[in-house]
Amino acid sequence: MAADKSKDKTNAMRMLDAAKVEYRVEHYDPDLPLSGTEIANLLGQDTDQVFKTLVTVGKSGDHYVFMVPVEAELDLKKAAQVAGEKSIAMIKSKELLPLTGYVHGGCSPLGMKKLFPTFIDETVTLFDVFMCSAGRRGCQIQLTLEDLLKVIPVEVVDVTA
Repeated sequence: MAADKSKDKTNAMRMLDAAKVEYRVEHYDPDLPLSGTEIANLLGQDTDQVFKTLVTVGKSGDHYVFMVPVEAELDLKKAAQVAGEKSIAMIKSKELLPLTGYVHGGCSPLGMKKLFPTFIDETVTLFDVFMCSAGRRGCQIQLTLEDLLKVIPVEVVDVTA
């Protein structure tokens, strides 16, 4: 009997499938303690093309999602400015799962428990495709910015340090 492939799908993949968006999935060993840079290298990807998903909280208490290249650092002042907040801070790691449904190292901008305002660094426009987490450690998806925008609203901004 064939394995049920739908069980291998993450919420992020299900969202892309529902929107009839093309994407490519890349897998790596989820038990390896890898940084985003190491994951990009392992998958043979340009580190500027692989984005990490960061969840933040503004002074107002509202949450925001930022996507930046794995080797880049989120500029919290720029992030606060684009979000219209006085200040922004990273959420604590223990808050990630209850807030988003995702664990550290497997957080995708797609398929979170709630849709938060989402921003992606403008460097994404330098590439035809980019990668981000598929919503599970050990699983990345590659897609176009145009296709991401078909699924969730994302603002392209300058938010790296």
